[in-house]
Amino acid sequence: METFTLKTDADIVKDEGKNRFSRDTDTLASGSGLVKIGTVLGKVTASGKFKPLALAASDGTQLAGAIILQAADATSADQSVVNLKRRAQVVLQELVWPAGITDPQKKTAIEQLAALGIIARMGV
Repeated sequence: METFTLKTDADIVKDEGKNRFSRDTDTLASGSGLVKIGTVLGKVTASGKFKPLALAASDGTQLAGAIILQAADATSADQSVVNLKRRAQVVLQELVWPAGITDPQKKTAIEQLAALGIIARMGV
């Protein structure tokens, strides 16, 4: 029997701006697949839609620009989702990264999030 842990936004976000100032409703682009809560996202420059961080891309999604705060299935259609985009503290070990990401690439993405005011810290 498969076991799983259900995460909520409270597992990811430890502090944020007053009245949920840190969050926005955005579009998760079709073709993104099943996206887990806590996934680091990049923003497609041409469309303004978000997709999971794709380090080898050149469409804007190679830059960390948000963290998704809900699970979503954007396999075959765009989905409206809530993203964390500014002034917040998140639990580093709860973030979901692309497969194969290296420590230097992760450090760069964390710095990109920090530039948005999203600070990743080790949590318990």
